[in-house]
Amino acid sequence: MSNPFAIAAAAMVAGIGIGGFGVHSLKAHGNLPVYMIEDNTVRDPDAFAKEFAPLARESLKMYGGRYLGGGSGVSIDGDPPKGRVVLVRWESREQMIKWRHSPEYTRARTIGERHGSFRIFAVDGVN
Repeated sequence: MSNPFAIAAAAMVAGIGIGGFGVHSLKAHGNLPVYMIEDNTVRDPDAFAKEFAPLARESLKMYGGRYLGGGSGVSIDGDPPKGRVVLVRWESREQMIKWRHSPEYTRARTIGERHGSFRIFAVDGVN
């Protein structure tokens, strides 16, 4: 017959190990990037590109966003994008929200809304 104290000690060590792994997993999940996707309908492409885009890109850089790509987009399945598609990587959702409500982007957005409309959403990255 086994020693009950040894069994309890082994169970406790196993529990600590499992708990430590769980905490590590939660912390790792908290550090996952967020990808922001825009599908912008542009009414005046020249003004949008000259007046809005440079200000928006600069505000992204200021707040830590990384511009990954942009263009007309291509439909693989389903309806095509409605306008210009932009992909931006953020280190966190909080960072993205801080940028979205920043004075720099608010100024750019006011200009951009004269030349187009915006549809912006985000998805969590994975390991």
